[in-house]
Amino acid sequence: MLRFGLRTKFIFLSCFLFLLPWLGYEYVWEMEKFLRQGQEKTLVGTTRALATALHERPALFDSQTNFLDQVVKGRDLYAYNLNNPIQLDGKLSEWQPYQSLFWHYDKRYLQGLSNDHQDSDLSFDHMVGKYENFLYAAFKVTDSSLVYRAKNVLSFTRNDHLQIMLKTPEGKFNSYVVAARQDGWVNAFDATTQEPVTKIQGYFKSTDTGYNIELRFPLAMLGNKLGFAIEDWDEDKVEPQLMSTSNLQNPNDIGSVLVPSPEINRILKGMGHSGSRIWVVDNHHRVLAQSGSIHHADGVWADGLKEEPATTWWQRFEQDYLHPLYYKILTRPENEFIDTLHDVAAMQGTHIASALKGKPASSWRLTPDNKAVILSAAYPIWIQDKVIGAVIAEETTNGVRTLRNKSLEKLFNVILAVMLVGTVTLFFFASRISSRIRRLRDNAEQAIDAQGRITGNITYADSNDEIGDLSRSFANIVSRLSGYTDYLENMSSRLSHELRTPVAVVRSSLENLQMQPQSELSQKYLDRASEGVERLGKIITTMSEATRLEQSIQNAETEEFDLTKVITGCMQGYQITYGESLFTLSLDKEPLNVSGAPEFIAQLLDKLINNALEFKTPQSTISVSLTKQDQHALLTISNQGPLLPDGLVEHIFDSMVSVRSQQHQQQPHLGLGLYIVRLICDYHHGKVLAENLDDGTGVVFTVKLPIK
Repeated sequence: MLRFGLRTKFIFLSCFLFLLPWLGYEYVWEMEKFLRQGQEKTLVGTTRALATALHERPALFDSQTNFLDQVVKGRDLYAYNLNNPIQLDGKLSEWQPYQSLFWHYDKRYLQGLSNDHQDSDLSFDHMVGKYENFLYAAFKVTDSSLVYRAKNVLSFTRNDHLQIMLKTPEGKFNSYVVAARQDGWVNAFDATTQEPVTKIQGYFKSTDTGYNIELRFPLAMLGNKLGFAIEDWDEDKVEPQLMSTSNLQNPNDIGSVLVPSPEINRILKGMGHSGSRIWVVDNHHRVLAQSGSIHHADGVWADGLKEEPATTWWQRFEQDYLHPLYYKILTRPENEFIDTLHDVAAMQGTHIASALKGKPASSWRLTPDNKAVILSAAYPIWIQDKVIGAVIAEETTNGVRTLRNKSLEKLFNVILAVMLVGTVTLFFFASRISSRIRRLRDNAEQAIDAQGRITGNITYADSNDEIGDLSRSFANIVSRLSGYTDYLENMSSRLSHELRTPVAVVRSSLENLQMQPQSELSQKYLDRASEGVERLGKIITTMSEATRLEQSIQNAETEEFDLTKVITGCMQGYQITYGESLFTLSLDKEPLNVSGAPEFIAQLLDKLINNALEFKTPQSTISVSLTKQDQHALLTISNQGPLLPDGLVEHIFDSMVSVRSQQHQQQPHLGLGLYIVRLICDYHHGKVLAENLDDGTGVVFTVKLPIK
């Protein structure tokens, strides 16, 4: 059965301290929820502030196309912000970062039906961009047969060429044609006057699959309408093919173009220090302006979020050992994550749709790589009670999560310190209590020997706690038991002393009465009385013998003698005295010197031999042996006869204890013989043991005495 000490139980109870980190984590998690709610309200406030600056300012939106019923991608163009100027060389290398923004025009944009049209016949990829005050356009045309403008020919429309139609800020529609005689720089021609327009510059370069055209013209030329068309002439075909972004034949069908508003951009720059990424979209979800980077919008301005190099030993210990342990369960926010809205032309989302309906809203979303959570808030922009657009602000929760992690780091540090101090304190407290209880147990065991005698006192503690009270109670109990034991131990000597005189008076009276003539019946009673007095005298003699022995032991002086000689002499006497009994003797050849009193050893042997003679079966042999075992002399006396009853083996050497049956009670026995044997063994610092023989035929007594 498992046994758990106080220290084990205290250590087990101290395990409940591990609930503290869980409670702390739950507390910080709730705190993070409140921080996120606060961040959401703050972000909505940011969008409201910016939207307030844009309310009732129609001039910012007049040049845009906010009042269209719908926007068709491919027809309605969006001029993306370009990070760098484009070198017009026809290689399209500067457009590589924007390859995903190119729109592919195929037979769906072909003017006129042509069921057997293939992309290899005519198709193109196209996008427009804005850098500073210029609009750039790129065309990657796939054409199976390239036809240049012929030399010395005035016409520039009977060959492959690019058509441009735009609406000026003044509301006038102008058409231009770009036709190349060869690869290189090209200029546009006014389609009406056929005069060159130097403001529209470009580069024409043939490719293996067709040709590339790069254009550039000032934004000042552009209103809110723009369309392009590629007219393809092939030598084997009579009619050219026309593929356009919108129908250039009718100015009303020309698609719109949205150029990020520089005015709104200037306003957004004023909000650039808000720490958020801010968008302004029109009511078609198209981006009018954008400011800030989501990778730097963590929602927290505190400088304490930055990781500082460790300068003290504690900071190094935290970084090297504690933080790797903490971040087994914590998630460190990633600064690098995928941003799908980096350069979009239009934004979608339930919160944006809600804002464009006039109701502010916010939403949370995970980045595609699940490394960051982005909070987005949208607020409507009003012009004459009509929503003209929305302001969108975005932030990540990395700042909140970093604050949460730092709070948990500090909390875990404190909890670990509390747990360490608490566990050590509980351990030493349990050790102290356990030590005091063990010392009290040892004192109690040492105060009473195996025979139940009081051999010492219990040293009680002065402490005022329960253990101190228990020690004082034990000391009081042992003291009272000691007095009672002394009374019992001295009772035989007092009885023998007090009974001796009246027994002598009775014996002398009976002797005098014996001298008088008695009738036969009186003589019979007189003999019974004399026999009883005689037995009572033997009892008193036995009691006196034990008392004298105890007194003799207290005053006896020890001497060194050969135990073998004493045993040999005694056994010779027994063989003469008890000639009718059989003895076997086995002695060690070497002398076994023992410190003590040889007459006591002889008395011990007398008691054991008498006990063996009394209990042995007829015709059986009493075996006596004396051997050396380590540093002890081992004396054994065994006989065949009745076995020792269970439960009395340990108490057979106590005073007034006898195991004799009725047939062995013909003579008075007070159970003092083996008690005397134990007294003599104790005097010689030895031990005596009684046990049944292994074969169950009798009993053996073993006396173990230390030798010199």
